[in-house]
Amino acid sequence: MHSNPLKQSQAYVNGSWIGARSGATFDVQNPANGAVLGAVPDMARDDVQLAIDAAYDAFYEPRWHNSTAKERAALLKNWHALMEKNRQEIASIMTAESGKPLVESLGEVAYGNSFVEWFAEEARRIYGEIVPSPVANRQIMMTRNPVGVAGLITPWNFPHAMITRKAAAAIAAGCTVVIKPAEDTPLTALALAWLAEEAGFPKGVINVITSSRTHAAEIGQLLCGSDKVAAISFTGSTEVGKLLYRQCADGVKRIGLELGGNAPFIVFKSADMEKALTGAMNSKFRNCGQTCISANRFLIQDEVHDEFVTKLIERIRKLAIGDGSRDGVQIGPLINQAQLKKVDQFVQDAKDKGAKVHTGGKTLPELGPLYYEPTVVTDLRDNMLLYNEEVFGPVVSVVRFKTEAEALAIANGTRRGLAGYFFSNDLNQVFRVARQLETGMIGINEGLISATEAAFGGIKESGIGREGSRHGIDEYVYIKYLCYGNLQ
Repeated sequence: MHSNPLKQSQAYVNGSWIGARSGATFDVQNPANGAVLGAVPDMARDDVQLAIDAAYDAFYEPRWHNSTAKERAALLKNWHALMEKNRQEIASIMTAESGKPLVESLGEVAYGNSFVEWFAEEARRIYGEIVPSPVANRQIMMTRNPVGVAGLITPWNFPHAMITRKAAAAIAAGCTVVIKPAEDTPLTALALAWLAEEAGFPKGVINVITSSRTHAAEIGQLLCGSDKVAAISFTGSTEVGKLLYRQCADGVKRIGLELGGNAPFIVFKSADMEKALTGAMNSKFRNCGQTCISANRFLIQDEVHDEFVTKLIERIRKLAIGDGSRDGVQIGPLINQAQLKKVDQFVQDAKDKGAKVHTGGKTLPELGPLYYEPTVVTDLRDNMLLYNEEVFGPVVSVVRFKTEAEALAIANGTRRGLAGYFFSNDLNQVFRVARQLETGMIGINEGLISATEAAFGGIKESGIGREGSRHGIDEYVYIKYLCYGNLQ
């Protein structure tokens, strides 16, 4: 770690590496063992104002303001090439600060890099339109223009991909960005900034500011409240998302929100059992269950319920748990104490209300302070936290159902609608259920659905807007209508 050139200890603002004005810093810890990885600036409101000013000035600076899509694509391609070259270095930083196994970190780096490549390609396809005019001497034209400065607030569970899928889209469109990474995982963000500087982005186009939880609220407020910021994009909890949404109302700001899910994972009796089990393991245990599209409620049809649960427990008991930097480890620690307490509380609550814990259900202090044993809970009822809220941990909560209609009623009976999964080999059922499941994304006989080319996002209280795909650019452009009149 110490020799890793990408490991930065300062924030990146207006093309310079700087500390907080106050001189304050905070420590970044490795969740696997509590070791301090380094310290980064604990920036407050006035530090962030500098970054906003820098991004605003850079947006209007002629070199950027008049840049062509081809030039922006070239910069993004440079950035992508550097990320590819430094895969190992980025992944080792990510595993150290997030706890995820190294093979998953390498997977995320490949995924995160793919957004930069994709939007480098999409930059040159932000097309306008010419529309037939109703009047002979007029020409009607519409162009898609960058909105301005984008404030990007990102979570700890995917410290790389959650930044690139916002920043690359914004930059492709011609916006400039102020990135505020999660306090648990700022080092990955700073590594990306270091590579962006090397890629040759003009100063102020990409800014990364770090802060501890102490200043998070005031920074969010400033980004949402500043007249110089045109758009906000946030990935994180529904509660914080609602707060930012309210704060964006005053300035009528553009907002993109990717919030919590409560993903149903339905196994119908016709399902291919092996595929369903593999899908369940992939969807649930990636990143120790800490993803917003993790399967949260497993709805298993009566006829296959016992077989599925038995076989799933067999697979779960084989999972290798430990420090993600070690070979062969599949499950790392949870990110922090708050997360561990929440997972434990959810399982306790279900136990107290009559659910049955088949395996796991406890912390693993012998491995370290933040490990929780992969857990299976059956006989869930609708008065339990596990049933109603996203656990964000390695807990499989199983609900038994009899009919397709019952499964859909349970699956849709939530205010969240991010991802959903179902396994069935009945073609008619596949089309019926896909049409009726109320989520923004559906995995059909598939547990890993994320792809740069597809639109990522939710409905209901799971968010607004889409990331990735050609639609990912829409958050960062507005349509300008040009009417050329009185043409001779």
